[in-house]
Amino acid sequence: MTAQHSSLAAGRWQEFTLAQQLGHVGSEVSRTRKAVGDEERFWSAATRAFELLDLTIQDPRWSSRLRELLCAREVLADAVLGGTEYKSSLEDIDKYFFTFARAAQAGQ
Repeated sequence: MTAQHSSLAAGRWQEFTLAQQLGHVGSEVSRTRKAVGDEERFWSAATRAFELLDLTIQDPRWSSRLRELLCAREVLADAVLGGTEYKSSLEDIDKYFFTFARAAQAGQ
């Protein structure tokens, strides 16, 4: 866990709704997509996206949605690694997570 996300891991993350959590993951996915071509920024943002998604997966409130969250993680990994397994793209996964950011902004 990076120092940046240590306060979130200490329990603050559980104060967020699912939409807020996945919206934050989406912010890092967006940064990853925009950093293609800059390896250091790309992997830094991708790592943060996985850290936040893993915190969401570990949140016991979402245990009934664990399958969906693990699937999202697997597709994100595929997209980050080039989309060879599922033909996923960072653009597509960015759109998926963006819907949660919009829901969080709408207070859902």
